[in-house]
Amino acid sequence: MALLEVENLKKYFPVKKGVLSRTVGQVRAVDGVSFTLNRGETLGLVGESGCGKTTVGRSILRLIEPTAGRVNFNGKNLLELDREDLRNMRASLQIIFQDPFSSLDPRMSVGQIIAEPIRNHMKIPKSEIRQRVAYLMERVGLHPEQLRRYPHEFSGGQRQRIGIARALALNPLAIICDEPVSALDVSIQAQVINLLAQLQEQMNLSYLFIAHDLSVVEHISDRVAVMYLGRIVELTTDRELYRNPLHPYSQALLSAVPIPDPEIHKQKTVLQGDVPSPMNPPTGCTFHTRCPECEDICPQEIPVFKDVGNEHWVACHLR
Repeated sequence: MALLEVENLKKYFPVKKGVLSRTVGQVRAVDGVSFTLNRGETLGLVGESGCGKTTVGRSILRLIEPTAGRVNFNGKNLLELDREDLRNMRASLQIIFQDPFSSLDPRMSVGQIIAEPIRNHMKIPKSEIRQRVAYLMERVGLHPEQLRRYPHEFSGGQRQRIGIARALALNPLAIICDEPVSALDVSIQAQVINLLAQLQEQMNLSYLFIAHDLSVVEHISDRVAVMYLGRIVELTTDRELYRNPLHPYSQALLSAVPIPDPEIHKQKTVLQGDVPSPMNPPTGCTFHTRCPECEDICPQEIPVFKDVGNEHWVACHLR
């Protein structure tokens, strides 16, 4: 049974203009996204910057309110919960933010940052809170003696570990990882990815892992969903996507991943033009303006997101 079910999720941002702030259009940041996340699974969500990946994660948590859709988490529709029920639910569904600098309050010590969700959701004595904070710091590779220090005294990788410890504080069932390693050095990225994989195995966590780097997603994901201009265009297992990408956009993304071997030369697919505006997306298949295989039907009809076998879903008229 799926832990998280997202069905036809949409988020439109109004565009206002003039003295009276009249709505003159809408930015379709997320335009009908559907997927499931199983218990103990990592689902990678990838795509170019601006395709709507982060908006999907934040809409699921209702950090921003979705325009339409359905989000079932552990048997409950999150979009129908009142304020108190939503607050209680957030103990089970946490987030790791992209920026390890702005996501931590510089006026709070590390101990206070990690302890804050515990104080808000758990009724336990102060002595036990301190013990739990020390335990969480050890779990993520930090020294408990550092809990009195402030975020500016830590490196970027250490700050992200603090963010991970905060996300783990309430024993969640799932964590939305919003590009958690994109702001880190390559060597530190590997350490954080290994830490997340280790914590998942130990705590049976489920991850929605949002990223734009396919080489990072390859090492942690069980399945991968590829987004383009607010929609998922391909969804399949990690191995199947890297072995047999079907959508032209997925093929272009994978062709751009560097191979650390100078003897291997692969042909790159260079996409023409820029990403269209989500305020005025192209008709039919939104990728047709940049697709090297575009045919007459592509600008006219929206492709059906269909199962082509072997747990492989794709939205393309040519597949």
